[in-house]
Amino acid sequence: MQMQRRTFLKTTAAAVTATAFTGLGPAFALDNVVKEAGECKIQWSKQTTSICAFCSVGCGLVVHANKSTGRVVNVEGNSDHPINRGSLCAKGASSIQMTVNADRPTKCMYRAPYSDSFEVKDWEWCKKRIAKLIKKSRDESFEKKNADGNVVNRTMGIASLGSAALDNEECYAMHSFMRSLGLVYVEHQARI
Repeated sequence: MQMQRRTFLKTTAAAVTATAFTGLGPAFALDNVVKEAGECKIQWSKQTTSICAFCSVGCGLVVHANKSTGRVVNVEGNSDHPINRGSLCAKGASSIQMTVNADRPTKCMYRAPYSDSFEVKDWEWCKKRIAKLIKKSRDESFEKKNADGNVVNRTMGIASLGSAALDNEECYAMHSFMRSLGLVYVEHQARI
């Protein structure tokens, strides 16, 4: 018997389809998968939603932290998030390393002007230095009035670039702070 190409393709497609779905049955329904995944959650941890910090897509994360120590023990995709629906790229899947990583810097490295070496500084020193430099730049570049005499109360010497890792509330707080300093150039990573 000689089989025609079209008949062969139809038979092959039917066989592959039958093989693929044989045995799966109603147990493979999405509701059951979601239910089982919910039962596998870490019971002794506190779950918090967050946003992935790696790019400007803004994928949702569920962060599990130990209730007694507060230490992050697991990070996974948020299945309720409208952007990623639980899936994560390789960087997002490894985002736990941002908090649980022995190689992560715990101290600030500061290199003084015209120096050829770095000094180890603590966070308090760094925060005070950053605040001092912001004030200095703002004071040096602050304009009360423009060339036409209109009141503008702005600084053109500082710009702000937001992060995709911030949620709406953090973006609002940061934006309000930047505007209170008189910044004109306020941008967000997602638009770049």
